[in-house]
Amino acid sequence: MTTKKSPTRSRTDTAPTGMSKGLTSYGDSGFSLFLRKAFIKGAGYTDRALDRPVIGITNTGSAYNPCHGNAPQLIEAVKRGVLMAGGLPMDFPTISIHESFAAPTSMFLRNLMSMDTEELLRAQPMDAVVLIGGCDKTVPAQLMGAASAGLPAIQLITGSMLTGSHRSERVGACTDCRRYWAKFRAEEIDEEEVADVNNQLVASVGTCSVMGTASTMACVAEALGMTVPGGASPPAVTADRIRIAEQTGFQAVEMAKNGLTIDKILTEKAFENAMRVLLSIAGSTNGIVHLTAIAGRMGLELDLKALDRMGRETPVLVDLKPSGQHYMEDFHHAGGMATLLRELKPLLHLDALTVTGRTLGEELEAQGPGFKQDVVRPFNNPIYPSGAIAVLEGNLAPEGSIIKASAANAKLMEHEGRAVVFENAADLAARIDSPDLDVTADDVLVLKNIGPKGAPGMPEAGYLPIPLKLAKAGVKDMVRISDGRMSGTAFGTIVLHVTPESAVGGPLAYVQNGDRIRLSVSQRKLDLLVSAEELARRAKANPVKVPTAGRGYRKLFLDTVTQADKGVDFDFLRAEKMTGTFPRSK
Repeated sequence: MTTKKSPTRSRTDTAPTGMSKGLTSYGDSGFSLFLRKAFIKGAGYTDRALDRPVIGITNTGSAYNPCHGNAPQLIEAVKRGVLMAGGLPMDFPTISIHESFAAPTSMFLRNLMSMDTEELLRAQPMDAVVLIGGCDKTVPAQLMGAASAGLPAIQLITGSMLTGSHRSERVGACTDCRRYWAKFRAEEIDEEEVADVNNQLVASVGTCSVMGTASTMACVAEALGMTVPGGASPPAVTADRIRIAEQTGFQAVEMAKNGLTIDKILTEKAFENAMRVLLSIAGSTNGIVHLTAIAGRMGLELDLKALDRMGRETPVLVDLKPSGQHYMEDFHHAGGMATLLRELKPLLHLDALTVTGRTLGEELEAQGPGFKQDVVRPFNNPIYPSGAIAVLEGNLAPEGSIIKASAANAKLMEHEGRAVVFENAADLAARIDSPDLDVTADDVLVLKNIGPKGAPGMPEAGYLPIPLKLAKAGVKDMVRISDGRMSGTAFGTIVLHVTPESAVGGPLAYVQNGDRIRLSVSQRKLDLLVSAEELARRAKANPVKVPTAGRGYRKLFLDTVTQADKGVDFDFLRAEKMTGTFPRSK
């Protein structure tokens, strides 16, 4: 008489897969698997289903997150693709973060989302995972968590919103949000019109329709090789986006079968490709912080000087707001990332691996020759010749700062002016609209204490509004400096990520009203025209007290968050050993 083999007994000759992965220990692995199967069968699964490769699907849908409003449709399409490829789809919820609904800032919660993602990937049995993200901090959080977890992982972008129409003018969030609000502040439009445009700026679910942080990270994710080809650009509510979701589910199963883990994709070459794309799209400065954080999980440090050298040789080719005129749906109709990558080929590492198991170059060849369009410029006819994002150093930013030169006023990029100082965001809100504010258009607005620890969370308050009395007089731009961030949808001559931040005693903390500040983008310099001796005297007279908290996540954040040049990640989440830098010279 033969004995039937138990379907719950794990194999010993290979690494555990599927439902046998990460078993809870009861001292008997056979019983652990038996118990796990008993409970999952309560949901109606059969042994045949449970023997398939298990594909996790992160469900980041939330009523508070309209950027992820299409998550249910995407999940269904991913499941369809997984089943077609012979896998078992298992969706599960994670934290969902929306830029406009997260206080004090979505950046404050990015690292928490990365921890949630990483630990759920470790805790639950899955052979690969589909990461569904879109709004600004969700994609980097997921890539950070997946990089640390080490599984086969593939990114699915939720997609951009459609554009709306206001009085026959095409509009879209959120560059046009800022433009119309500036008009309202300057009394160029009234309350009725600003209310009307508010109804048109976001015409559907999905992420911002311009080259803000969400669109930047979508393009960056594809450049990293972490999406299926064409995964960055389809709008959220289109059939193209649903088809991408189905393809993503199918590809996740292939990755599980082939053991294509994330470390084989997120290499130094992939990060250099991604940074090259970020520069060529005049992407959000936030993308630099996020790429730094993701790379830090893989043991790679950002070299700011090398980044600036890369910027000097990389032209801006994508004509999208805020540095151009078009919107993300136009970029999609123009062929999306394939059109851009063809133009960038001489600057890319075409041998970098992607989630398909093929190289970036092989995938690009498969996309064909392209077609005539006017959204992506030829390499020899750029929108902006080089240096879309410049790295500035000097005694005001000893460890670096960033300016998005492509979105700045050329007349202000070589400027010296008097400092008008705001100590924090509350001080800014209280005084910026005062008719008594001592300020002229030639002055330099300085905002302190909005860095990683200062706010906390490094909010997008770096886009200081033009003082009301100057806005009414027609002033559209001024030099503005802070240790915070700026939305990728914003524009202006704005210096960001000043490091070290003021809250930890960086030189920015000791800037006073009336000090002279010199900005020179051509020389990559940001200097406070005050002697080192005077700065030392000010520091001794008014020492900075580094923020902390008594308990909870806020305490964890303040005690462990790094500065902007390290990605604003928690120090204990970065790789245990740094093994290299990026970008490097080719």
